[in-house]
Amino acid sequence: MSVSQIAPRQKRIGVFGGAFDPPHKAHLELAKVAITQLELDELRVVPTGHAWHKARELSSAGHRLAMTRLTFEGMPRVVVDEREMQRAGPTFTIDTLEALQSENPGAQLYLIMGADQFAAFRQWHRWQAIVGLAIICIAGRATSTVTQAQIEAYGMLKSRFLQLSLPPMIVSATHIRQLLASGAGQSNDINELVPEAVARYISANRVYGTP
Repeated sequence: MSVSQIAPRQKRIGVFGGAFDPPHKAHLELAKVAITQLELDELRVVPTGHAWHKARELSSAGHRLAMTRLTFEGMPRVVVDEREMQRAGPTFTIDTLEALQSENPGAQLYLIMGADQFAAFRQWHRWQAIVGLAIICIAGRATSTVTQAQIEAYGMLKSRFLQLSLPPMIVSATHIRQLLASGAGQSNDINELVPEAVARYISANRVYGTP
């Protein structure tokens, strides 16, 4: 068989969305794990625009985008994609996936999410269409585990789900915001929870009421 007869490898694009309010070290670790375990050619990190599913108001898009860029700056194969922040109205994952598939015909999309997001996946807008477009990759947290039974519940679609092996990391954006809003973040080393550049940005811009 000649080289010209060998079919090219299908491009693999990961999609990692979230509020990133703020982005933290568990987000960074998940990105590294996804790139390695899924053998991704590219990982799109997509900060949420208007989060219709969140009860609280997010920090400004400008702050979240800046912190996300600082978090993933210089990381090979990672692209911070701001399309959802530029989109008017509610932000839906299916719209982003359809756009990426159109831009990359023939590519295999991998949607990366945490176990907490997976638990509510059937409430997502057009979730069946999402499963049709992307393989759903689930990463567990120290406080939340995904059982095979949860995946089996999707019946004939279960082959479209897989689990990522992520080391337990007890860190969440909610906890970080609470620490900073209370002022405790100055005595508790935030650098243990977020990249140093993000900690400096939060302090300099008083993103969460930090002094």
